[in-house]
Amino acid sequence: METAEARLKRMAMRSWRRGTKEMDLILGPYAETHLAAMPETRLALYDRLLGENDQDLLPWVLGQQEPPEPLAGLIAEIGAFARARLTKTAG
Repeated sequence: METAEARLKRMAMRSWRRGTKEMDLILGPYAETHLAAMPETRLALYDRLLGENDQDLLPWVLGQQEPPEPLAGLIAEIGAFARARLTKTAG
């Protein structure tokens, strides 16, 4: 059985090592900032999101396609986080 610590470590690593650099740079910082404080239901949803293909995730996060309803709120939060980081970095 996976411990809570091992789960967070696995999810953080999976966030940084996606397969596409774009999703690494979106999910990695998001995970670093949010994973430790997420309640169990949100962790389970994020773990589910990590199972999605990057080719699907990126258009969802960018708002180019509608994400599946169960993931829509989390995807919107991740997109807003990424845009805020980008704005802060550019400014």
